[in-house]
Amino acid sequence: MLAHRILAALDKGPIANTSEAFPNEDPAAIQAAVLSLSDKNMITSKTIEREVWTPTAEATDILQNGSHEKRLYDEVVKSIEGLKISDVAKILGPAGKMGQQRAFKNGWVKNDGDKLVKVVDSVEGDPTRELLEKVVKDPSSVPAKELQELKKRKLINKSKQIWYELGKGPEFALEIQKLETDLTMDMLQSGEWSKAKFKGYNFQAQGADQGAGALHPLNKVREEFRSIFFNMGFEEMPTDNYVDTGFWNFDALFVPQQHPARDLQDTFYIKDPAEGKDPEDKVHYEHVRNVHQNGEFGSIGYRYPWKESEARRLVLRTHTTAVSASILHDRVAPNPRPARYFSIDRVFRNEAVDATHLAEFHQIEGVIVDYNLTLGDLIGFMQEFFSKMGVHELRFKPAYNPYTEPSLEIFAFHKQLDKWVEIGNSGLFRPEMLESMGLPKDMRVIGFGLSLERPTMIKYHVANIRELLGHKVSLDFIKSNPAVRFDENLV
Repeated sequence: MLAHRILAALDKGPIANTSEAFPNEDPAAIQAAVLSLSDKNMITSKTIEREVWTPTAEATDILQNGSHEKRLYDEVVKSIEGLKISDVAKILGPAGKMGQQRAFKNGWVKNDGDKLVKVVDSVEGDPTRELLEKVVKDPSSVPAKELQELKKRKLINKSKQIWYELGKGPEFALEIQKLETDLTMDMLQSGEWSKAKFKGYNFQAQGADQGAGALHPLNKVREEFRSIFFNMGFEEMPTDNYVDTGFWNFDALFVPQQHPARDLQDTFYIKDPAEGKDPEDKVHYEHVRNVHQNGEFGSIGYRYPWKESEARRLVLRTHTTAVSASILHDRVAPNPRPARYFSIDRVFRNEAVDATHLAEFHQIEGVIVDYNLTLGDLIGFMQEFFSKMGVHELRFKPAYNPYTEPSLEIFAFHKQLDKWVEIGNSGLFRPEMLESMGLPKDMRVIGFGLSLERPTMIKYHVANIRELLGHKVSLDFIKSNPAVRFDENLV
């Protein structure tokens, strides 16, 4: 065992160089043995490092047979009428071309038609060979510039040589005593703990990577949003139904059946099964039909023949507003009362994927139910909500949504981009939508939505959304990012 051999050698005296004392041992094995004995205080050690220049295979050939340029010059001298250029490769092999270049550079030979002739009568010694001999003997005697030139010619390589100076430690012995690492119940009961020797703790050592899981940045931002909603008195809506009928996804929201959003190029339709069931509330169902065909609750409607087959078509939900509509119908309409609901989940759009768009993404949605709500209440709530995210500069722009009137797009000033960017959409749900469910005329509902991906990209400085979701996501990126906290620099 190497460790025992080291102790035996130290018993005779200090070791100045472990590489010389144990020339046939793997340096890694020497390092492991030295560290193990040092941890037990059996030896003292000092690490010595030195840069070493070693000749390459080509340099070894030069040391044995001379440099390419000197050998070429000698061949030119032997040829009285000059050495034919076509004969260089035959005589010197692959080294002939390099020898010719170096001999030209040194001014030893020149071209004379198709021949090489000497320029100088003689060349004393072999400079390249002599320089390599110096490097092998004592690299410190060779100027750094010449070392770099040899390295550039790929004649020498630089490496680091490590060895140790060793001496006896306070616990030196020829036998290695096993040190205990744990204080066990048996030791305490038997009293062996008082005689046992324990391995010292290395408080500087880093803990082993446990390979634990990590929350995705989207989930971190999602939890921050959930915290804001809960602190503002919201209740979370269940959003586990990714597939819904066209009735809840479109018709109940007063979206006409001819609307572009219902085209194949915008919406994913389910192939098998292609249709779902009609809603159980037939009264609500008929109100929705009348709102679309003839108008009701003060609306003139869209005036087109509404098709039940279109309402039954199954789709991957294009927005979580479909969930909001069913929650209002199921929880608020039977017992009208003020309420606040929110949801954060995936929606699906048949869009081309690029740096800022995905075919599936997350939508954050909130609804506030109360009596006699106004546009001022909507704007005031939006300002309070976004201020909790560190967003204080807001602008509102009139917009159109089939199921809200009035509707407002929300813009915030992005300090990093130095411009206004859209961060959400909002509005008051239309009476045609609410009264068809059975809500009172004076009960209003504020609805608003924004993307989860956009604030996450801003918070974590992600320029391409495909680096946040999908197969291009870096696991190191997921593990290394801290928990999110909204602050003044988000937008």
